Amino acid sequence: MLVDVSDVSTRTTVLDTEVDIPILVAPVAFQLLAHEDGERGMARSAADAGTVMCVSSLTSTRPAEVAECAPGGKRWMQVYLFRDRGVTRAMVEEAAESGYEALLLTVDAPFAGRRERDLRSGFQVPAEIRAPAIEGAVGHRSLTTAEVFELVDPSITWDDLERLCGEFELPILVKGLITGEDAALAVEHGAAGVVVSNHGGRQLDNAPATIDALPEVVEAVAGRIPVLLDGGVRRGTDVAVALAIGAQAVLVGRPALWGLAVDGEAGARLALEILGEELRLALGLLGASHPAALSGDHVQRRR
Repeated sequence: MLVDVSDVSTRTTVLDTEVDIPILVAPVAFQLLAHEDGERGMARSAADAGTVMCVSSLTSTRPAEVAECAPGGKRWMQVYLFRDRGVTRAMVEEAAESGYEALLLTVDAPFAGRRERDLRSGFQVPAEIRAPAIEGAVGHRSLTTAEVFELVDPSITWDDLERLCGEFELPILVKGLITGEDAALAVEHGAAGVVVSNHGGRQLDNAPATIDALPEVVEAVAGRIPVLLDGGVRRGTDVAVALAIGAQAVLVGRPALWGLAVDGEAGARLALEILGEELRLALGLLGASHPAALSGDHVQRRR
């Protein structure tokens, strides 16, 4: 208390990129399922919010088209390492040519998890919703979601990560780590950053919540590369907690997608605005005039 918070800013830098809020849009597949604005609308809303949109490999809109609709926006591309390395390479090349600034390599899905909710509901991606980024890379062949996961290489190792970091010019963040041991290995093998993630809780039963996994990852990385977090972020105070523990930023998937579903581009923009304003208020009430002013002193684990 009694700290001057007359001028509170949520601006920060994430992987050398200036953002207005430390809240990035997580890679979410098939956004045309939520609203006809799809990834184009999400890209414009992220650009308006002054933050990064992370585009999924399973985007329902070609990555180049996403870039064209928000030319001033900041974009990262999420990728998998496929058995055919040429597929991954083709996707990375398109992203680089379209102005994407970093890659998110998802490593927690060598196989698709048993997503029982989808099995119970019988959900299937409609035939008219395609995955043009991957389909283009494999030669414009139509693929189901299950067929996409069959393309993923389950034999990937840390040596593969190191080779990719040397091969691709774009920085690579490793997404899907929840232990300090893996985070340390990511640093040693050339990762530009790590994203503490459990794939939205849809891969491995009983995996820890990412906010519980975050402290040991931050400790293992020891400031050598940025640490980000996704999963479970629903309010600005959730963002503040993650930043205080040591994350440089968070990624939100469901909140932005829910906004898109409600009102397209405008709804996604509103969702990001709400989170940003909630974070601004939390910072002010914590006596922190900017995100970097948060520290472990601002949080206490529930006993």
